[in-house]
Amino acid sequence: MGGIISHAAAPPPPLLVTPEIPPHGLPLAGAIPTEKAEGNKSENVDWLNLPCPVSYDEIQRETMMSLKPELFEGLRFDFTKPLSPKFSLSHSVFMGSLEVPSQSPETIKVPTAHYEFGANFLDSRCMLFGRILTDGRMSARVKYDFTDRFSMKMNAQLTNEPHFSQGMFNFDYKGKDFRTQLQLGNNSFYGANYIQSVTPHLALGGEVFWLGHQRKSGIGFAARYNTDKTIATAQVASTGIVNLNYVQRVSEKVSLVSEFMYNHLSREVTTTVGYDYLLRQCRLRGRIDTNGCIAAYLEERINVGVNFVLSAEIDHWKKDYKFGFGMTVGEL
Repeated sequence: MGGIISHAAAPPPPLLVTPEIPPHGLPLAGAIPTEKAEGNKSENVDWLNLPCPVSYDEIQRETMMSLKPELFEGLRFDFTKPLSPKFSLSHSVFMGSLEVPSQSPETIKVPTAHYEFGANFLDSRCMLFGRILTDGRMSARVKYDFTDRFSMKMNAQLTNEPHFSQGMFNFDYKGKDFRTQLQLGNNSFYGANYIQSVTPHLALGGEVFWLGHQRKSGIGFAARYNTDKTIATAQVASTGIVNLNYVQRVSEKVSLVSEFMYNHLSREVTTTVGYDYLLRQCRLRGRIDTNGCIAAYLEERINVGVNFVLSAEIDHWKKDYKFGFGMTVGEL
């Protein structure tokens, strides 16, 4: 269900050059512009050797990284201590505010703070991440590559609150020019998706899911067009979601991003534009949407393995203002 809830037209045909009819007595070959004709020939495409596309649940990864960074409010400090080339421990402290759901239009916040302890294992075939918080929540992520083409991913979260614990297994297969995935989760969730390269730059895919606990099913379709300078994606689902994304790489350091989201059930339309600016010592990302929400996220590299983070989000309509700063020491 990741692609459903979460994730250009072809160049015009070459103009036909009609050679002028030569005068009587002149050979026809001497009047045909052979150089132009050769330049108008389309490039030969090896249809049996198309590139492998990105996985279905990552077709919007460039847009997500630019428009939706991990914004926060308050103070955050992350420290990672490597114990060996493959194993490390992480510590995280957060102090800030937590939004409480309410029926009123105003945002209600309560102060909160927690400490998070984690263990990480990275190998050429296996990745293990575990986290535990002071409020009792636990989470784990596992990725294991059985072969170069077949892999398994597992995500789990345990909480003290009933019906909020989650678990998900993903089985991924990478073909020569396609990818497919099978999903199994709690509450009788079953899903599958498939994406196929149809040209060197265009990939088409689809997904289906069944949520037995709620007796709901759905189907979705997606397309991704990718070149060296542009990335365009489109997704439509039976849940009423239509999502369009466009990324323009202005240079190696600057990217401009736009997103269009339409929810047929709630009749809500949101358009977001943003930027991703990569400097020598920092990375700056920002966005603004049609709901009047403006956000910015700055990561400044102070030294090797030491980063300073600034986060800001302003929603004028809801009168909700979020500001945060933090520091990250160490890298995985």
